[in-house]
Amino acid sequence: MIVGIIAETVAGENRVALVPANIAALTKLGVQSLVQAGAGNAAGFCDADYQKAGSVIVENTNDVIKEANVLVQIHATGTDLATIKPSQLHKGQTVIGLMDPLGQPGAAAALAAQGVNAFALEMVPRISRAQSMDVLSAMATITGYKAVLLGASNSGRLLPMLMTAAGTLSAAKVFIMGVGVAGLQAAATAKRLGAVVSAYDVRPAARDQILSVGAKPVELDLQTENSEGAGGYANTQSDEFIQRQRELMTEVLAQQDIVITTAAIPGAKSPVLITAGMVKQMKPGTVIVDLAAERGGNCELTQLGQTVVEHGVTILGPDNLASTVANHASQMYGKNIENLLKHILNKDSELEFDFEDQILAETLVAYQGEVVNERISKLLEQTEQLAATA
Repeated sequence: MIVGIIAETVAGENRVALVPANIAALTKLGVQSLVQAGAGNAAGFCDADYQKAGSVIVENTNDVIKEANVLVQIHATGTDLATIKPSQLHKGQTVIGLMDPLGQPGAAAALAAQGVNAFALEMVPRISRAQSMDVLSAMATITGYKAVLLGASNSGRLLPMLMTAAGTLSAAKVFIMGVGVAGLQAAATAKRLGAVVSAYDVRPAARDQILSVGAKPVELDLQTENSEGAGGYANTQSDEFIQRQRELMTEVLAQQDIVITTAAIPGAKSPVLITAGMVKQMKPGTVIVDLAAERGGNCELTQLGQTVVEHGVTILGPDNLASTVANHASQMYGKNIENLLKHILNKDSELEFDFEDQILAETLVAYQGEVVNERISKLLEQTEQLAATA
């Protein structure tokens, strides 16, 4: 089997799908690899490192696509962001990458129509056996860490308490909204930097997780029994619930210096947790880092990729934050891919499509000309029905 790694074409994307250490591990298994020249440069991995690990360096994208059986990407072919089109791939080829399958189910259909097999990494099941392949959690770790640094660098306050000859500086108050992987990493990072950290999540089970990283749980007077859905994500809540949550949260937000929001619902628009009216009640100088900006944002005033200042509050909507820590993000992403490949390779180092295996069955979205993932198929049917009635 030949694995191909191409230079990412999305503007601002600095990560690479596999790093030399992953290539070395796969080479020992008998897997060959082709790497487009310069593919790892932006992440700090040069062509010579790939060659030492066993890769062959080729000059252009088309040569990699032509020869590779498996194409490993960050942004998979077929998505809105990718410039490589499904028509450039050949029948029987396999693509592994991020596809936003619940938001862009048409990408799976386009690859299936071309006869390309496709693994959407967002669909890796959140089970113990698949933790080492969980790209979303890996990237969330990066973004949670970086969000704190971004908030601190845009704040007029230092995070730790300092006792100086010029007086005592009180510690900054950092508040995390949503404590999945990104939120917990943000809370832990802010705590290590000396801030007073509190956090809130609609899921009751999150309380112990918040305490485990040294933060203080914020508890609101809300009924939250049905708040957690599949994969540990929060369920969509009723309008009445959200309104009551906002009323109670306004007072909490007014006390903060840095607020980091992380609430996401797979395949859906991010819930608005902070309205324009709530921002107006916050202290001038407060910084909001909205990690849900790519899905519309948890703050009503967030603009993707922009810095907005309203009522003295700075609102950051970072785009592709993981790419700003490209070296470590690539190492984590690459290890996830390496583990996935090892899991689905047979003893002859060829892909084995065992649909009895939960990991493969849920992650594989297109196979031999068909969309084989049930969730994606239903989304495509719904899209067709809406188009027919429009």
